[in-house]
Amino acid sequence: MTLFFQSNPLKIVQGIGQYLYDELGNRYLDCINNVSHVGHGNPRVAEAVQKQLHLLNTNSRFLHENLSNYAQRLTGLFPEHLSVCYLVNSGSEANDLAIRLARAHTGRKDIFSVDGAYHGNLTTTMAISPYKTHKLASYKQSKWAHVAPLPCAYRGKFQRDNFAGDEATVGRLYASLTEQVIEEVRDKGREVAAFFVESMISCGGQTPLPKDYLRQLQKYLQSIGSLLVCDEVQTGFGRSGKRMWAFQLDGDDIKPDIVTIGKPMGNGFPISAVVTTREIAQSFGNINTEYFNTFGGNPASCAAALAVLDELEQNQLQKQADEVGEYILEKLKQLKSNSTVIGDVRGYGYFIGIDLVRNLESKVEAPEFAQFAVERFRQEKILMSAEGKYGNVLKFKPPMVFNMDDARLFLNVLTKILDDLEKQPLKCTLNQGSDSSRRSIDSVHSSSSSASSSSWLDSSMEMDL
Repeated sequence: MTLFFQSNPLKIVQGIGQYLYDELGNRYLDCINNVSHVGHGNPRVAEAVQKQLHLLNTNSRFLHENLSNYAQRLTGLFPEHLSVCYLVNSGSEANDLAIRLARAHTGRKDIFSVDGAYHGNLTTTMAISPYKTHKLASYKQSKWAHVAPLPCAYRGKFQRDNFAGDEATVGRLYASLTEQVIEEVRDKGREVAAFFVESMISCGGQTPLPKDYLRQLQKYLQSIGSLLVCDEVQTGFGRSGKRMWAFQLDGDDIKPDIVTIGKPMGNGFPISAVVTTREIAQSFGNINTEYFNTFGGNPASCAAALAVLDELEQNQLQKQADEVGEYILEKLKQLKSNSTVIGDVRGYGYFIGIDLVRNLESKVEAPEFAQFAVERFRQEKILMSAEGKYGNVLKFKPPMVFNMDDARLFLNVLTKILDDLEKQPLKCTLNQGSDSSRRSIDSVHSSSSSASSSSWLDSSMEMDL
Protein backbone atom coordinates (compact mmCIF):
# COMPACT_ATOMS: atom_id res chain seq x y z
CA MET A 1 0.00 0.00 0.00
CA THR A 2 1.27 3.45 -0.90
CA LEU A 3 1.16 6.06 1.85
CA PHE A 4 1.49 9.79 2.06
CA PHE A 5 5.05 10.58 3.20
CA GLN A 6 6.13 7.04 2.31
CA SER A 7 9.51 7.17 4.04
CA ASN A 8 8.11 8.69 7.24
CA PRO A 9 4.33 8.15 7.25
CA LEU A 10 1.89 9.74 9.63
CA LYS A 11 -0.37 7.69 11.87
CA ILE A 12 -3.67 9.56 11.91
CA VAL A 13 -6.12 8.61 14.66
CA GLN A 14 -8.85 11.25 14.44
CA GLY A 15 -10.33 13.80 12.09
CA ILE A 16 -12.52 16.79 12.89
CA GLY A 17 -13.69 19.12 10.15
CA GLN A 18 -10.67 20.25 8.15
CA TYR A 19 -8.19 18.90 10.69
CA LEU A 20 -6.46 15.56 11.21
CA TYR A 21 -4.80 14.44 14.46
CA ASP A 22 -1.88 12.04 14.78
CA GLU A 23 -1.19 9.57 17.58
CA LEU A 24 0.74 12.21 19.52
CA GLY A 25 -2.14 14.68 19.40
CA ASN A 26 -0.61 16.96 16.77
CA ARG A 27 -3.19 18.77 14.67
CA TYR A 28 -2.72 19.10 10.91
CA LEU A 29 -4.65 21.34 8.54
CA ASP A 30 -5.79 19.03 5.75
CA CYS A 31 -5.41 20.62 2.31
CA ILE A 32 -5.53 17.42 0.26
CA ASN A 33 -8.45 15.29 1.40
CA ASN A 34 -11.18 15.47 -1.21
CA VAL A 35 -12.84 12.34 0.21
CA SER A 36 -14.10 13.84 3.47
CA HIS A 37 -16.01 16.39 1.45
CA VAL A 38 -18.09 17.91 4.24
CA GLY A 39 -15.41 17.48 6.87
CA HIS A 40 -13.79 14.68 8.83
CA GLY A 41 -16.03 13.08 11.43
CA ASN A 42 -19.04 15.03 10.20
CA PRO A 43 -21.73 14.56 12.88
CA ARG A 44 -24.69 14.58 10.47
CA VAL A 45 -23.13 11.90 8.29
CA ALA A 46 -22.03 9.77 11.24
CA GLU A 47 -25.45 9.95 12.89
CA ALA A 48 -27.26 9.11 9.66
CA VAL A 49 -25.10 6.03 9.09
CA GLN A 50 -25.34 4.91 12.71
CA LYS A 51 -29.12 5.25 12.71
CA GLN A 52 -29.45 3.28 9.49
CA LEU A 53 -27.07 0.53 10.63
CA HIS A 54 -29.27 -0.01 13.68
CA LEU A 55 -32.27 -0.46 11.39
CA LEU A 56 -31.07 -2.29 8.28
CA ASN A 57 -28.12 -2.64 5.94
CA THR A 58 -28.37 -5.49 3.50
CA ASN A 59 -28.15 -6.65 -0.09
CA SER A 60 -29.21 -3.89 -2.48
CA ARG A 61 -31.68 -6.13 -4.33
CA PHE A 62 -34.52 -4.99 -2.09
CA LEU A 63 -36.53 -1.80 -2.34
CA HIS A 64 -35.52 0.88 0.13
CA GLU A 65 -36.53 4.50 0.36
CA ASN A 66 -32.94 5.68 0.95
CA LEU A 67 -31.96 4.40 -2.48
CA SER A 68 -34.92 5.87 -4.33
CA ASN A 69 -34.76 9.17 -2.41
CA TYR A 70 -31.08 9.58 -3.14
CA ALA A 71 -31.40 8.65 -6.81
CA GLN A 72 -34.12 11.30 -7.19
CA ARG A 73 -32.12 14.00 -5.41
CA LEU A 74 -28.95 13.15 -7.29
CA THR A 75 -30.43 13.19 -10.78
CA GLY A 76 -32.16 16.47 -9.86
CA LEU A 77 -28.70 18.04 -9.68
CA PHE A 78 -27.91 17.12 -13.29
CA PRO A 79 -29.19 18.38 -16.65
CA GLU A 80 -32.55 16.82 -17.54
CA HIS A 81 -31.17 14.37 -20.09
CA LEU A 82 -29.11 12.65 -17.37
CA SER A 83 -31.99 10.98 -15.59
CA VAL A 84 -30.84 7.44 -14.78
CA CYS A 85 -28.28 6.51 -12.13
CA TYR A 86 -26.55 3.31 -11.13
CA LEU A 87 -25.23 3.24 -7.57
CA VAL A 88 -21.96 1.41 -7.04
CA ASN A 89 -19.12 1.44 -4.50
CA SER A 90 -16.11 3.31 -5.87
CA GLY A 91 -14.94 5.60 -8.62
CA SER A 92 -13.08 2.71 -10.23
CA GLU A 93 -16.25 0.67 -10.31
CA ALA A 94 -18.23 3.61 -11.69
CA ASN A 95 -15.81 4.11 -14.57
CA ASP A 96 -15.74 0.40 -15.30
CA LEU A 97 -19.54 0.40 -15.54
CA ALA A 98 -19.39 3.50 -17.75
CA ILE A 99 -17.17 1.56 -20.17
CA ARG A 100 -19.74 -1.24 -20.25
CA LEU A 101 -22.60 1.20 -20.85
CA ALA A 102 -20.74 2.90 -23.70
CA ARG A 103 -19.93 -0.39 -25.37
CA ALA A 104 -23.48 -1.66 -25.03
CA HIS A 105 -24.93 1.52 -26.53
CA THR A 106 -22.51 1.95 -29.43
CA GLY A 107 -21.67 -1.67 -30.21
CA ARG A 108 -17.99 -0.64 -30.17
CA LYS A 109 -15.20 -1.41 -27.71
CA ASP A 110 -12.44 1.19 -28.13
CA ILE A 111 -12.02 3.90 -25.50
CA PHE A 112 -10.04 7.15 -25.56
CA SER A 113 -8.71 8.92 -22.49
CA VAL A 114 -6.43 11.91 -21.91
CA ASP A 115 -2.71 11.71 -21.21
CA GLY A 116 -2.22 12.10 -17.46
CA ALA A 117 -5.69 10.74 -16.70
CA TYR A 118 -6.51 8.55 -13.72
CA HIS A 119 -9.84 6.70 -13.90
CA GLY A 120 -9.36 3.89 -11.38
CA ASN A 121 -7.40 0.81 -10.42
CA LEU A 122 -9.41 -2.01 -12.02
CA THR A 123 -7.94 -3.78 -15.03
CA THR A 124 -10.23 -1.89 -17.40
CA THR A 125 -9.84 1.50 -15.77
CA MET A 126 -6.08 1.15 -15.42
CA ALA A 127 -5.96 0.64 -19.19
CA ILE A 128 -7.40 4.14 -19.64
CA SER A 129 -5.27 5.70 -16.88
CA PRO A 130 -2.00 6.83 -18.51
CA TYR A 131 -1.01 8.55 -15.26
CA LYS A 132 -0.60 5.09 -13.75
CA THR A 133 0.45 2.95 -16.68
CA HIS A 134 3.34 5.15 -17.83
CA LYS A 135 5.13 4.05 -14.65
CA LEU A 136 4.72 0.32 -15.26
CA ALA A 137 7.75 -1.57 -16.51
CA SER A 138 7.24 -3.47 -19.78
CA TYR A 139 3.71 -2.15 -20.07
CA LYS A 140 1.90 -3.01 -23.29
CA GLN A 141 -1.05 -0.81 -24.14
CA SER A 142 -4.30 -2.66 -24.79
CA LYS A 143 -5.39 -2.40 -28.41
CA TRP A 144 -8.76 -0.94 -27.43
CA ALA A 145 -7.34 1.82 -25.19
CA HIS A 146 -6.03 5.03 -26.78
CA VAL A 147 -4.50 8.24 -25.44
CA ALA A 148 -5.27 11.82 -26.47
CA PRO A 149 -3.02 14.80 -25.66
CA LEU A 150 -3.34 16.49 -22.27
CA PRO A 151 -5.04 19.84 -22.98
CA CYS A 152 -2.76 21.93 -20.77
CA ALA A 153 -2.86 25.63 -21.58
CA TYR A 154 0.38 26.25 -19.68
CA ARG A 155 2.71 23.49 -20.81
CA GLY A 156 2.22 21.48 -23.99
CA LYS A 157 1.78 21.80 -27.72
CA PHE A 158 -0.58 24.75 -27.43
CA GLN A 159 0.11 27.33 -24.73
CA ARG A 160 -1.90 30.39 -23.79
CA ASP A 161 1.28 32.48 -23.83
CA ASN A 162 1.50 31.93 -27.57
CA PHE A 163 -2.07 33.13 -28.14
CA ALA A 164 -2.15 36.31 -26.05
CA GLY A 165 -3.76 34.41 -23.18
CA ASP A 166 -6.69 33.26 -25.31
CA GLU A 167 -7.57 29.89 -23.75
CA ALA A 168 -10.56 29.41 -26.04
CA THR A 169 -8.22 29.20 -29.01
CA VAL A 170 -6.02 26.81 -27.06
CA GLY A 171 -9.05 24.67 -26.21
CA ARG A 172 -10.18 24.46 -29.81
CA LEU A 173 -6.68 23.60 -31.02
CA TYR A 174 -6.38 20.77 -28.49
CA ALA A 175 -9.83 19.53 -29.47
CA SER A 176 -8.81 19.55 -33.14
CA LEU A 177 -5.62 17.68 -32.30
CA THR A 178 -7.66 15.09 -30.40
CA GLU A 179 -9.98 14.72 -33.38
CA GLN A 180 -6.94 14.02 -35.57
CA VAL A 181 -5.71 11.33 -33.18
CA ILE A 182 -9.13 9.69 -33.11
CA GLU A 183 -9.34 9.80 -36.90
CA GLU A 184 -5.98 8.03 -37.13
CA VAL A 185 -7.43 5.22 -35.04
CA ARG A 186 -10.57 5.10 -37.17
CA ASP A 187 -8.44 4.93 -40.31
CA LYS A 188 -7.10 1.64 -38.97
CA GLY A 189 -10.60 0.21 -38.87
CA ARG A 190 -11.29 0.71 -35.17
CA GLU A 191 -14.35 2.59 -33.94
CA VAL A 192 -14.48 4.51 -30.68
CA ALA A 193 -17.21 3.82 -28.13
CA ALA A 194 -16.41 6.72 -25.83
CA PHE A 195 -14.05 9.51 -24.94
CA PHE A 196 -13.33 9.63 -21.18
CA VAL A 197 -12.12 12.87 -19.64
CA GLU A 198 -11.88 14.20 -16.11
CA SER A 199 -13.83 17.46 -16.00
CA MET A 200 -10.69 18.95 -14.45
CA ILE A 201 -7.56 16.82 -14.82
CA SER A 202 -6.51 15.91 -11.30
CA CYS A 203 -3.54 13.56 -10.91
CA GLY A 204 -2.23 14.77 -14.26
CA GLY A 205 -1.43 18.16 -12.76
CA GLN A 206 -4.54 19.94 -11.42
CA THR A 207 -5.38 21.13 -14.91
CA PRO A 208 -8.78 22.66 -15.76
CA LEU A 209 -9.95 22.01 -19.29
CA PRO A 210 -9.45 25.08 -21.50
CA LYS A 211 -12.52 26.92 -22.72
CA ASP A 212 -14.25 25.45 -25.80
CA TYR A 213 -12.35 22.16 -25.53
CA LEU A 214 -15.37 20.12 -24.42
CA ARG A 215 -17.73 22.13 -26.61
CA GLN A 216 -15.87 21.30 -29.83
CA LEU A 217 -15.15 17.69 -28.84
CA GLN A 218 -18.78 17.13 -27.95
CA LYS A 219 -19.89 18.09 -31.45
CA TYR A 220 -17.24 15.93 -33.06
CA LEU A 221 -18.04 12.87 -30.93
CA GLN A 222 -21.72 13.20 -31.76
CA SER A 223 -20.85 13.30 -35.46
CA ILE A 224 -19.03 9.97 -35.30
CA GLY A 225 -21.49 8.25 -32.96
CA SER A 226 -19.17 8.18 -29.94
CA LEU A 227 -20.08 9.08 -26.36
CA LEU A 228 -18.64 11.74 -24.07
CA VAL A 229 -17.98 10.48 -20.54
CA CYS A 230 -17.08 13.08 -17.89
CA ASP A 231 -15.33 11.77 -14.80
CA GLU A 232 -16.36 13.88 -11.80
CA VAL A 233 -14.97 11.51 -9.16
CA GLN A 234 -12.51 14.13 -7.90
CA THR A 235 -14.20 17.32 -9.06
CA GLY A 236 -17.91 16.96 -8.39
CA PHE A 237 -20.33 18.12 -5.69
CA GLY A 238 -19.44 21.81 -5.88
CA ARG A 239 -15.67 21.57 -5.53
CA SER A 240 -15.15 24.10 -8.32
CA GLY A 241 -17.23 26.62 -6.39
CA LYS A 242 -18.77 27.89 -9.61
CA ARG A 243 -20.94 24.89 -10.48
CA MET A 244 -22.05 21.61 -8.94
CA TRP A 245 -20.26 19.67 -11.69
CA ALA A 246 -17.04 20.82 -13.28
CA PHE A 247 -18.17 19.89 -16.80
CA GLN A 248 -20.64 22.78 -16.47
CA LEU A 249 -17.84 25.36 -16.11
CA ASP A 250 -17.80 25.98 -19.84
CA GLY A 251 -21.57 26.41 -20.14
CA ASP A 252 -24.91 24.65 -19.94
CA ASP A 253 -24.59 23.46 -23.53
CA ILE A 254 -21.98 20.90 -22.40
CA LYS A 255 -24.08 17.75 -22.09
CA PRO A 256 -22.09 14.57 -21.52
CA ASP A 257 -23.69 11.22 -22.25
CA ILE A 258 -22.39 9.66 -19.04
CA VAL A 259 -21.04 11.15 -15.81
CA THR A 260 -19.21 9.19 -13.13
CA ILE A 261 -18.96 10.35 -9.52
CA GLY A 262 -17.48 8.95 -6.31
CA LYS A 263 -14.95 9.89 -3.59
CA PRO A 264 -16.79 12.73 -1.76
CA MET A 265 -20.23 11.28 -2.40
CA GLY A 266 -20.49 9.54 0.99
CA ASN A 267 -17.86 11.56 2.85
CA GLY A 268 -15.62 8.51 2.96
CA PHE A 269 -18.39 5.94 3.20
CA PRO A 270 -18.22 3.67 0.11
CA ILE A 271 -20.67 4.86 -2.51
CA SER A 272 -20.35 6.14 -6.08
CA ALA A 273 -22.56 6.43 -9.12
CA VAL A 274 -22.91 6.47 -12.88
CA VAL A 275 -25.47 8.94 -14.23
CA THR A 276 -26.63 8.60 -17.82
CA THR A 277 -29.53 8.87 -20.26
CA ARG A 278 -32.54 6.61 -20.54
CA GLU A 279 -31.49 5.61 -24.05
CA ILE A 280 -28.07 4.42 -22.91
CA ALA A 281 -29.56 2.62 -19.93
CA GLN A 282 -32.02 0.90 -22.26
CA SER A 283 -29.21 -0.24 -24.55
CA PHE A 284 -27.45 -1.73 -21.53
CA GLY A 285 -30.60 -3.56 -20.55
CA ASN A 286 -31.08 -4.85 -24.10
CA ILE A 287 -27.89 -6.93 -24.03
CA ASN A 288 -29.62 -9.18 -21.46
CA THR A 289 -26.84 -8.93 -18.91
CA GLU A 290 -28.66 -8.75 -15.59
CA TYR A 291 -26.88 -6.06 -13.62
CA PHE A 292 -26.92 -5.89 -9.86
CA ASN A 293 -24.47 -4.75 -7.23
CA THR A 294 -24.53 -6.42 -3.84
CA PHE A 295 -23.57 -3.35 -1.85
CA GLY A 296 -24.00 -0.53 -4.35
CA GLY A 297 -26.67 1.81 -3.02
CA ASN A 298 -27.11 -0.06 0.25
CA PRO A 299 -29.23 1.75 2.86
CA ALA A 300 -26.32 2.91 5.03
CA SER A 301 -24.29 4.25 2.11
CA CYS A 302 -27.32 6.12 0.80
CA ALA A 303 -27.93 7.53 4.27
CA ALA A 304 -24.38 8.91 4.24
CA ALA A 305 -24.82 10.33 0.75
CA LEU A 306 -28.10 12.01 1.64
CA ALA A 307 -26.47 13.60 4.69
CA VAL A 308 -23.65 14.93 2.49
CA LEU A 309 -26.17 16.66 0.24
CA ASP A 310 -27.89 18.15 3.29
CA GLU A 311 -24.58 19.50 4.59
CA LEU A 312 -23.64 20.97 1.22
CA GLU A 313 -26.97 22.73 0.82
CA GLN A 314 -27.66 23.91 4.36
CA ASN A 315 -24.12 25.16 5.03
CA GLN A 316 -23.69 26.64 1.53
CA LEU A 317 -20.35 24.90 1.12
CA GLN A 318 -20.23 25.38 -2.64
CA LYS A 319 -20.50 29.14 -2.13
CA GLN A 320 -17.78 28.97 0.51
CA ALA A 321 -15.50 27.09 -1.89
CA ASP A 322 -16.11 29.77 -4.50
CA GLU A 323 -15.43 32.73 -2.22
CA VAL A 324 -12.45 31.32 -0.32
CA GLY A 325 -11.07 29.68 -3.45
CA GLU A 326 -11.20 32.99 -5.34
CA TYR A 327 -9.33 34.67 -2.47
CA ILE A 328 -6.64 31.98 -2.53
CA LEU A 329 -6.27 32.15 -6.30
CA GLU A 330 -5.95 35.95 -6.21
CA LYS A 331 -3.22 35.77 -3.57
CA LEU A 332 -1.43 32.95 -5.39
CA LYS A 333 -1.37 34.97 -8.60
CA GLN A 334 0.13 37.88 -6.65
CA LEU A 335 2.82 35.55 -5.32
CA LYS A 336 3.42 34.25 -8.84
CA SER A 337 3.98 37.76 -10.21
CA ASN A 338 7.08 38.12 -8.02
CA SER A 339 8.26 34.52 -8.07
CA THR A 340 10.97 32.75 -10.05
CA VAL A 341 9.71 29.27 -9.11
CA ILE A 342 5.93 29.48 -9.65
CA GLY A 343 5.34 28.84 -13.33
CA ASP A 344 1.56 28.64 -13.23
CA VAL A 345 -1.41 28.90 -10.89
CA ARG A 346 -4.61 27.27 -12.10
CA GLY A 347 -7.94 25.96 -10.91
CA TYR A 348 -11.31 26.86 -9.46
CA GLY A 349 -12.68 26.87 -5.93
CA TYR A 350 -11.05 24.15 -3.88
CA PHE A 351 -9.27 22.60 -6.86
CA ILE A 352 -6.00 24.46 -7.36
CA GLY A 353 -2.60 23.57 -8.78
CA ILE A 354 0.67 25.43 -8.21
CA ASP A 355 3.13 24.46 -10.96
CA LEU A 356 6.71 24.77 -9.70
CA VAL A 357 9.50 25.21 -12.23
CA ARG A 358 13.28 25.64 -12.31
CA ASN A 359 13.11 28.26 -15.03
CA LEU A 360 10.17 30.48 -15.93
CA GLU A 361 11.06 30.66 -19.62
CA SER A 362 11.82 26.98 -20.26
CA LYS A 363 9.07 25.81 -17.84
CA VAL A 364 11.27 22.87 -16.80
CA GLU A 365 9.49 21.07 -13.98
CA ALA A 366 10.91 21.28 -10.44
CA PRO A 367 9.76 18.17 -8.54
CA GLU A 368 12.52 18.76 -5.99
CA PHE A 369 10.96 22.14 -5.12
CA ALA A 370 7.56 20.49 -4.71
CA GLN A 371 9.04 17.81 -2.48
CA PHE A 372 10.71 20.43 -0.34
CA ALA A 373 7.46 22.37 -0.08
CA VAL A 374 5.43 19.31 0.92
CA GLU A 375 7.92 18.46 3.67
CA ARG A 376 8.02 22.05 4.91
CA PHE A 377 4.22 22.20 4.98
CA ARG A 378 4.22 19.07 7.10
CA GLN A 379 6.67 20.66 9.55
CA GLU A 380 4.21 23.54 9.83
CA LYS A 381 1.37 21.04 10.47
CA ILE A 382 -0.24 21.46 7.06
CA LEU A 383 -0.81 18.49 4.78
CA MET A 384 -0.08 19.00 1.09
CA SER A 385 1.03 16.71 -1.72
CA ALA A 386 2.37 16.89 -5.27
CA GLU A 387 0.83 15.71 -8.54
CA GLY A 388 1.53 15.84 -12.26
CA LYS A 389 3.60 13.59 -14.47
CA TYR A 390 6.79 14.71 -12.74
CA GLY A 391 5.32 15.48 -9.33
CA ASN A 392 6.05 19.21 -9.59
CA VAL A 393 2.51 20.52 -9.06
CA LEU A 394 1.36 21.29 -5.54
CA LYS A 395 -2.26 20.24 -5.30
CA PHE A 396 -4.86 21.94 -3.14
CA LYS A 397 -8.07 19.95 -2.61
CA PRO A 398 -9.22 20.37 1.01
CA PRO A 399 -12.51 19.38 2.64
CA MET A 400 -15.24 21.86 1.73
CA VAL A 401 -15.39 23.15 5.31
CA PHE A 402 -11.98 24.79 4.82
CA ASN A 403 -12.48 28.45 5.75
CA MET A 404 -10.95 31.90 5.31
CA ASP A 405 -8.79 31.65 8.42
CA ASP A 406 -7.41 28.37 7.11
CA ALA A 407 -6.72 30.03 3.78
CA ARG A 408 -4.71 32.81 5.41
CA LEU A 409 -2.65 30.29 7.38
CA PHE A 410 -2.00 28.24 4.26
CA LEU A 411 -0.91 31.30 2.29
CA ASN A 412 1.35 32.60 5.08
CA VAL A 413 3.19 29.29 5.27
CA LEU A 414 3.43 29.01 1.48
CA THR A 415 4.90 32.52 1.33
CA LYS A 416 7.67 31.50 3.76
CA ILE A 417 8.40 28.34 1.78
CA LEU A 418 8.60 30.24 -1.49
CA ASP A 419 10.87 32.80 0.11
CA ASP A 420 13.30 30.03 1.07
CA LEU A 421 13.16 28.59 -2.45
CA GLU A 422 13.78 31.99 -3.98
CA LYS A 423 16.78 32.79 -1.76
CA GLN A 424 18.55 29.44 -1.67
CA PRO A 425 16.95 27.03 -4.14
CA LEU A 426 19.84 24.55 -4.17
CA LYS A 427 19.95 24.22 -0.38
CA CYS A 428 16.20 23.70 -0.31
CA THR A 429 16.16 20.77 -2.70
CA LEU A 430 16.33 17.31 -1.21
CA ASN A 431 17.77 15.69 -4.35
CA GLN A 432 19.96 17.15 -7.05
CA GLY A 433 19.89 16.36 -10.76
CA SER A 434 17.00 16.02 -13.15
CA ASP A 435 16.55 12.26 -13.20
CA SER A 436 17.16 11.62 -9.51
CA SER A 437 14.91 14.48 -8.42
CA ARG A 438 12.07 13.22 -10.57
CA ARG A 439 12.40 9.74 -9.11
CA SER A 440 12.56 11.11 -5.56
CA ILE A 441 9.01 12.42 -5.61
CA ASP A 442 7.59 8.98 -4.78
CA SER A 443 8.43 9.54 -1.10
CA VAL A 444 5.89 12.34 -0.80
CA HIS A 445 3.53 11.44 -3.58
CA SER A 446 -0.10 10.71 -2.81
CA SER A 447 -1.46 7.18 -2.93
CA SER A 448 -3.29 8.04 -6.14
CA SER A 449 -0.08 9.13 -7.82
CA SER A 450 2.05 6.05 -7.42
CA ALA A 451 1.81 2.68 -9.12
CA SER A 452 4.40 0.01 -8.50
CA SER A 453 5.22 -2.43 -11.26
CA SER A 454 4.47 -6.11 -10.76
CA SER A 455 4.48 -9.00 -13.14
CA TRP A 456 0.87 -9.99 -12.62
CA LEU A 457 -0.33 -6.42 -13.17
CA ASP A 458 1.79 -5.96 -16.28
CA SER A 459 0.44 -9.17 -17.73
CA SER A 460 -3.17 -8.44 -16.83
CA MET A 461 -2.98 -5.05 -18.51
CA GLU A 462 -2.01 -6.68 -21.81
CA MET A 463 -5.37 -8.41 -22.11
CA ASP A 464 -7.58 -7.24 -24.96
CA LEU A 465 -11.35 -7.35 -24.71
